[in-house]
Amino acid sequence: MSQTATISQAVSKPRQGTLNNGAVFTFNSNVATNLDKIPIVDAAGIWSANLEDRQKVAEEIRRAASGIGFFYLINHGIDRKYAKGVMGQAKRFFELPIKKKMEVFTGLVPNEYVGYHPMECYNRNGWKHQDLSEAFNWAYDPREDPDAVDLNQPAVSIWPSDLAGFREELYAYHTQLLNLSRRLTRIFALALHLPETYFDDFVKRPEAGMRILHYPEQEHSADDQNGIGAHTDVECFTIVTQDSAGGLEVLSKSGDWIKAEPIEDSFVVNIADCFMRQTNDFFKSTIHRVINKSGKERYSAPFFFGFDREKLLEPVPTCVSEENPMKYPVMTGGQYYMWRTNKQKATNKCKLEQE
Repeated sequence: MSQTATISQAVSKPRQGTLNNGAVFTFNSNVATNLDKIPIVDAAGIWSANLEDRQKVAEEIRRAASGIGFFYLINHGIDRKYAKGVMGQAKRFFELPIKKKMEVFTGLVPNEYVGYHPMECYNRNGWKHQDLSEAFNWAYDPREDPDAVDLNQPAVSIWPSDLAGFREELYAYHTQLLNLSRRLTRIFALALHLPETYFDDFVKRPEAGMRILHYPEQEHSADDQNGIGAHTDVECFTIVTQDSAGGLEVLSKSGDWIKAEPIEDSFVVNIADCFMRQTNDFFKSTIHRVINKSGKERYSAPFFFGFDREKLLEPVPTCVSEENPMKYPVMTGGQYYMWRTNKQKATNKCKLEQE
């Protein structure tokens, strides 16, 4: 899920915006560039039995995560057939009549972000026109986790009826990404100069939501409309599968929008807010958005990975000191997730009776 932002309608530039968590950000213009580059990390070493190989990847991730907060991940080990399957199911679902999709409207599930989010129901930045995208979200289900420790944990997702293979194909990819995320969590521990198993207990019952999104081509300018407005993500990190249309843009420290151009068979990985909180701002949760001016429809599938909702988001010991005390109040991941979910869903302008 995402953190929304409200953009002040200032005439002069640079312009300012305020996130729902109160943070203020500045951007120079709505024109994106590719002058700055997002780092590319070769993930092959994360599967190596050699600790030095894993540490080498960890140091690359440390630089990216503490810098721009985004990186591409290549040689990640997941067969492309899973992504192709999910993209096909995304097109199939979003082509359904709106009445059918509204059977799983997110408003039916309080305190959770699962279900269908209709087209043009959000306006994250207060532009003239609503964000031009629609989405379907589903959550972690222990029955789909080969390493589940509690099969009695309730499943909260809602699924459309009479759509054979839809749930199965979405969870097939979800399970692959879940395995990769647990491995990446160990690499992130090394990146924070912690024991590799430091976060293992945090990911036995993970926060592991996923969504598919559909972005029609935008006719309006970026000044008047976004596909999805400027935001940060909630959990620890996000793994994004994107198609060839492009459109993902990242806000640099200098206030410029950087294009995250598609790289074949790669993931885009970004740090999210819970990890930034736990690392006391050492890792950066960076604002990003989507502008689809590709001339075609865009589809993507982000996977949002976080820690057990019952665990406290306590500071990572290597990121705090007497000179650098913890900046955030300690709460559980579940408390933070519920607060963010409800703030986001409160801005949904669509109603259940939409047809």
